[in-house]
Amino acid sequence: MSAILLLVLGLGGMAAGYFVYSRFIASKVYRLDPDFKTPAHEFEDGVDFVPTNRFVLWGHHFTSVAGAAPIVGPAIAVIWGWLPAFLWVVLGTIFFAGVHDAGAIWASIRNRAKSVGALTGEVVGGRARSVFMIVIFLVLLMVNAVFGVVIAKLLINTPGAVVPVWGAIAVALVIGQLIYRRVIGLGLVSVIGVACLYGLIFLGPQVPISLPETTAGLSANAVWILILFGYAAVASLLPVWMLLQPRDYINGLQLFVGLILLYAAVLIANPTVVAPMINTDLPMDTPSMIPLLFVTIACGAISGFHGLVASGTTSKQLDKETDVRFVGYFGAVGEGALALAAIIAATAGFASLADWQAVYSAFGQGSLTAFVDGGARILSAGTGLSSEVAATLLTVMAALFAGTTMDTGLRLQRYIFQEWGEIYNQQWMRKPFPATALAVISCLVLAFGAGGADGSGGLLIWPLFGTTNQLLAGLTLLVVTVMLVRRGRPTLFTLVPLIFLLVMTLLALLIQLKGFYLKENWFLLGLDLVVLVAAILVTLECTAALRRHKKLREEEVRS
Repeated sequence: MSAILLLVLGLGGMAAGYFVYSRFIASKVYRLDPDFKTPAHEFEDGVDFVPTNRFVLWGHHFTSVAGAAPIVGPAIAVIWGWLPAFLWVVLGTIFFAGVHDAGAIWASIRNRAKSVGALTGEVVGGRARSVFMIVIFLVLLMVNAVFGVVIAKLLINTPGAVVPVWGAIAVALVIGQLIYRRVIGLGLVSVIGVACLYGLIFLGPQVPISLPETTAGLSANAVWILILFGYAAVASLLPVWMLLQPRDYINGLQLFVGLILLYAAVLIANPTVVAPMINTDLPMDTPSMIPLLFVTIACGAISGFHGLVASGTTSKQLDKETDVRFVGYFGAVGEGALALAAIIAATAGFASLADWQAVYSAFGQGSLTAFVDGGARILSAGTGLSSEVAATLLTVMAALFAGTTMDTGLRLQRYIFQEWGEIYNQQWMRKPFPATALAVISCLVLAFGAGGADGSGGLLIWPLFGTTNQLLAGLTLLVVTVMLVRRGRPTLFTLVPLIFLLVMTLLALLIQLKGFYLKENWFLLGLDLVVLVAAILVTLECTAALRRHKKLREEEVRS
């Protein structure tokens, strides 16, 4: 089958979702008000609360949530066949992710830009908030610790990516000054920024940079991880307009250019999808597709991490409430388009079915390698770029998005510590520097405490990321649904996704629990139990709140 069919159906469905379904959700469910004073204006401080152009904010939101996960998840999940992955990405983007992301921003700005964890305390109750924030902390810990490892390995395996990855930071600093000092218009700034990024991508392979195998007794992987966390700590303390916003905005444009190139190459080269529609010849260790498909593909269909970004940084920068639709829903569409590209690269970027099966010989194989190698073959065939440049372009794309997610993730973790300081009346923890230090230390303790001198300890708890992340998405939708009930709004459009997610996530947690027990992995078994108990407790609290507010609403209507 031609990959062009997947491209047209996938992008067409997502476009219809944005132009039709999101308009309905914005006007009939969330009822976005252009005159509502957003927290960015109410609490403007020039550091975290900054009213922002919706295109720039879309870039920040989109690239913060579009890390390596929307590439890795789909590229692994195609082992069950391309059809299940394709359907979940497209339908999940339209009916799940867009509603979730927009809802999280809306709920936050209606509550002084509080994170979804702190917001739970006001909407549901103190007990639910305490448990929910533990789940949030675990998700951020996983994301930050693991993405540090992912970027470090990309920089080691592709030395030509070092210059463009770090050069992008310098470009962002300059772009930030040009935008906010209004030196030149946003359009010209955008062209200059993207041109600089792609110039660096072509320059990178000419000046590859590799660290020594050992430095002061530390491996190159460990040194890169330390450098990355040092950078992320500084980035999390800088005003958002100085680095975070422009870096994310330019990266967002860069991704769209990269996607356009990849999709154009598909149209020109017309590659054949060699992977089976439904794979009936699965490797021995492959788990059941249901429910594992729905937690393997998280980002790109729906992801709880999006709710953290939406309510953590995005809501503090929203200029008008009506921008929620563009920033939140269209941000989800952008990530869905990236996940679709990953599916095409991982199923049509191989010469034959035998070549594909050789890569997908066990569950968990393929991943980022399948996207880079398969995508590079399609790019090279369709555009004439050399294989090396095509592979570097896709590697840099993955590394830059993992980096922007790590930037935002550490900032969000800082917010969590500050909110804990506020909740438990610890004044010192409410300050940015101590909170950032706690965030970095917790990540490094996991990275080096569990991973030894290599710093790869974050991978130890990564098997629980998919389920914990999807649990977070379901619980975020629960909070949004409670808010809708309190306001007498339609709840079906958030209720159906949240029930589906909670059922699939709880099933996946139970399946993983059995797997950890059989493997005698007591650490992950214990952590799985913690997440499972937290899920049940928060679900019960939210359900009780849902019934309570529904009853109160009915009494108000009758009176």
